[in-house]
Amino acid sequence: MVELRNVNVAEALELLRDGALLLDVREDNEWDAGRAPEAVHVALSEVPDHLEEFATDRLIVCVCRSGVRSSRAGKFLIEQGLDAVNLEGGMIAWAGEGAALEAHRGEPAVI
Repeated sequence: MVELRNVNVAEALELLRDGALLLDVREDNEWDAGRAPEAVHVALSEVPDHLEEFATDRLIVCVCRSGVRSSRAGKFLIEQGLDAVNLEGGMIAWAGEGAALEAHRGEPAVI
């Protein structure tokens, strides 16, 4: 069984400052509504098709709305030999902690 470490928002922000990649695995409409400015978007169902785009020497912080889908993504990435952690509480926690959000149009929101 794959062990995936959960991190809180403060830990995630520190990891990002240290060079980690923030991978948002939500659906397009969720991404368009509100996202972290530095995030890369690959919907959960498409993650297997994008493995070659992820650096093997860079930690990946996986995020979704609440942390369930991103946990699945993180476990899958670890199984593929990549280094990943899960943002516990997802974008709900991210927004709740006041971390930066941007949107495709209008005021950013987590849906």
